[in-house]
Formats: sequence, C-alpha cells, structure tokens
Amino acid sequence: MPDPLASRGWSVSAVILAVLAGGAYLSLTSGMFDLTFAEMVKTLLRIDPVKEHDLVVFDFRLPRIVLSALVGAALGMAGTVIQGVTRNGLADPGILGINAGAGLAVVLFMFFFQGSMQIKGWMAVMIMPMFGLVGGFMAVLLIYLFSQQNGRLDPQRLILVGIAIASGFGAATLYVSLKMNPNDFEMAAVWLAGSIYNANWKYVLTMLPWLIILPPILWWKSRSLDLIQLGEDSAISLGVKVERDKHILLLCSIGLVAASVAVSGSIGFVGLIAPHMARRLVGLNHTNILPVSGLIGAAMVVWGDYVGKTIFAPAELAAGIVISIIGVPYFVFLLLKMKR
Repeated sequence: MPDPLASRGWSVSAVILAVLAGGAYLSLTSGMFDLTFAEMVKTLLRIDPVKEHDLVVFDFRLPRIVLSALVGAALGMAGTVIQGVTRNGLADPGILGINAGAGLAVVLFMFFFQGSMQIKGWMAVMIMPMFGLVGGFMAVLLIYLFSQQNGRLDPQRLILVGIAIASGFGAATLYVSLKMNPNDFEMAAVWLAGSIYNANWKYVLTMLPWLIILPPILWWKSRSLDLIQLGEDSAISLGVKVERDKHILLLCSIGLVAASVAVSGSIGFVGLIAPHMARRLVGLNHTNILPVSGLIGAAMVVWGDYVGKTIFAPAELAAGIVISIIGVPYFVFLLLKMKR
C-alpha cells in the first residue's frame, strides 16, 4: 500500500519546483536587458546563438540563479537539522555564530589584503570564499569547545554559546569594517547583507561538492532525527547512538552553512522559515521534511534575488535584505504562537 505522506511529499515538491522554475524564468528573461521566451530557449539550446544573449544568460544570469538555488537549498536543509537536533523551532543557522565567524574572516581579509594582493585566475575568485569557510569553521570549533557538558553536546547550551559567539564576532566585524576605506567598506556591507550579485560558475563549482556529499548523509540519518524528537533518553532506548548522530548531523549542517556563507554572505531566516513551511506541508517525518525544506529554501533565495535586483532597478537590493523583510514578521508570528 503506498505511503500517503510520501505521495504528498512528491506532490508538494512538484508545486515548489514549479514556483522555483517561475522565479528562474523571470530572472533569466527580466532585467536591464530583457529577453523573450523564444530568445531564452534558443540561447539555452544553442540555436542560432547571439553573442549578447550568451553573455547575459551564461555569464551573468544563469550562474546567479544556480548559486541562489544551491545556497537556499543548503540553508533550508541545515535549518531543518539544527531545529531537529536542538528540538527548538526558533533555532536558525545564523544564531550558531557560523555566519558571524565567516563574516569576520572575510572583513579581515578585505581590511588587510584587498587591493594589495596581485592574484589572478581561480585564486582571485576563490580566496574570499576560502577565508569565509575558514572563519565559519573557526566559529564551529569555539561552539563545540564551550557547548560540551560532561562529555555530551548540550543542545540548549549550543544555542546560548552560538548567540554569544555571534554577538562577539559581530561586534569585532563592525569595529574592523569602520576602519576600512570607503570602497572596501561598501563591498563588505553588501557581502554581509547576503548578496548573490557577484555569482559566477567558479562559486557554483565550489558549492556543488557540499550539496552532492552532505545532503545524502543527512537524509540517511533522518530516522535518528525523528527519534531524537522523542527525547534523548527515549532515542537511546530505541537503539539510536544519540551523541554520535548529533555530531554527524550538526557537522554536516555546519558544512552546508559555512559553504553557503562563504559564497553569498549572510542570508538569514531561510533556515528558520523553510523547515516550518516544510513541516506544515508534509508532516513531521524528516525523510520528507529535508528535501522539501531544501526546495523551499532554494525558491526563497531565487525569488528574493529576483525581487532585489528588479524592484529598485537599476539599483540592487541584496537578497538577504529582501528575505529578512519577510522573515522578521514571520519570526515574531512564531514567537507569539509558541507563547500560546
């Protein structure tokens, strides 16, 4: 007999994919240089290629759409895991301090090295994301160091330590950024707001390994995530190696967040909103929640980036700001709902 929840998951996924495809279509065809549907199809299928169309689609718009989808999917799945492990519906990847750690590392790079390093080719594109990745994992090391209690990882302590580390790194980032020259400060501010404006295929290739390797591990451990919701003692009695699985789940989600922040800056609220929407749509089974949450996150960032680059054209609004405008009221709504 077919599982009705699985069938519902496929149906919901199909609808979200349609929404995602709609955002991708509008992002491909709309902008300072508009394309018709026929021109877009001909360009993608390499039928009578036009140099200007190739430049707009393949060099500017398509990598931006693909990177938006990858970052959103990573943040959505990471948020699901973090909320599941901490059993806190208000947990978000940003509160663990990973975004703040990556942000501080990138701002330090801009302050000390931007403009003084004559690096070309792949390294010129990748060195800032590499700094962001290192900063994110440094924050993780501090979180793990202070979140251990009696040899166990305490989920509530994890959140409190994450908030403290995020506040500390945020203050340090603000101090360093105020010492920067105006051009570097403007670039840092745009990056910290969560922007996809400088997307390119090298960034996409940097994100792909994380999206290929880590989500299958999370999906494989989704049953453990379901049982952890019953309480750690209950999960242990059902045969779950709770401490080991918590470490695996958190490290995988942290890897996804760090990789995302390294290429797009700090995009908040995706990891908070996407899991809640997924649970409402497909129930409490994490086997279904994880992929649906990833799709919702991808759709959120693609649409957020589209709105940000068109609503104030020719100026651009960072995707992170657009999503935050939606996310703050939603966060308040969740707080009020949990108080009832």
